[in-house]
Amino acid sequence: PKTDIVFLKVHKSASSTVMNILFRFGETHNLTFAFPNGGGNQLFYPRHFLASFVQGFSPWSPQRFNILCHHMRFLQPEVQKVVSSSAVYFSILRNPVQLMESSFVYYKGTSAFSRARSLEEFLSQPYHYYNPANSDSHYAKNLMTFDFGFNPDGEVTAERVQLMLNIIEASFDLLLISEYFDESMVLLKEMLCWDLDSIVSFPLNIRDSSTKSPLPDTIVEKIKDWNRLDWEIYIYFNRTFWERIDRDIGRERMQQEVKALRDRQAELARTCLQGTGSVAPKDIKDSSLRPLQHGNAKILGYNLKQGLHKEMEHTCRRLVTPELQYSSILYKKQFAQKQP
Repeated sequence: PKTDIVFLKVHKSASSTVMNILFRFGETHNLTFAFPNGGGNQLFYPRHFLASFVQGFSPWSPQRFNILCHHMRFLQPEVQKVVSSSAVYFSILRNPVQLMESSFVYYKGTSAFSRARSLEEFLSQPYHYYNPANSDSHYAKNLMTFDFGFNPDGEVTAERVQLMLNIIEASFDLLLISEYFDESMVLLKEMLCWDLDSIVSFPLNIRDSSTKSPLPDTIVEKIKDWNRLDWEIYIYFNRTFWERIDRDIGRERMQQEVKALRDRQAELARTCLQGTGSVAPKDIKDSSLRPLQHGNAKILGYNLKQGLHKEMEHTCRRLVTPELQYSSILYKKQFAQKQP
């Protein structure tokens, strides 16, 4: 199994669920994580990543970290200073239409969104609300483009788009698609030579459906237009995603693999969870398993069954531990021995 990994965690794209998979694998195999200085969950985002943001990094010591997966704005020459040269790079993309709808709810407090009563209102005259000079403006336009390190306000020309796609393709070994999450996990498992249990997950950091609403077609087109760079990235890598499946696995075997993954997840859900799955934040009984609530979104969580035997309880708990809590557990573990 491969143990040197860079995951560019793109906002609002099922990336918290992927992060949980990496956290569990890293913890099980005693790997080191590139944590932000002083803990926390972001590598000084939205600044471009610098190696000096990582706790324990020193330009004079050749120490390399196994897993880099906290939120960052990608800058490959700096990333290369903290991981081994054989590290596998991957990221995840989401349809920019759903991404923008999700961001509007989740980042409602940001300068671009706070004054708009609805996404429709924002899109009717975006520059009335959006100011590229604001430090949080990236949440409102071409968010994936920004996370990959590019200028979200750049002019959209064929040359420019092509250059951006070439750079992403040259930097990353695999781009997952969140709409095809299970297929993505199978591709990831193949690339990393991991086993089935290593890629099993329960969806984390997901919104209650009460805060979601279907978008009319007119809005969909406006979103694509406003996030044209993101749309170009998504369309291109959605195509190469399926080309890769056809080339490396084949649709038939992919179906079997996805079924095996879903069966295993269902089995773990029956073992681990009370009820049928995720519950509203107010219904989560164990406060240490309550995810951070943000903006106008209601983020769901889980309740574990009582009376699980010790090892199973640990497995189940890790599957449902929200990102911030899990990150903090691993940070304390990694740096515990360093303290006097």
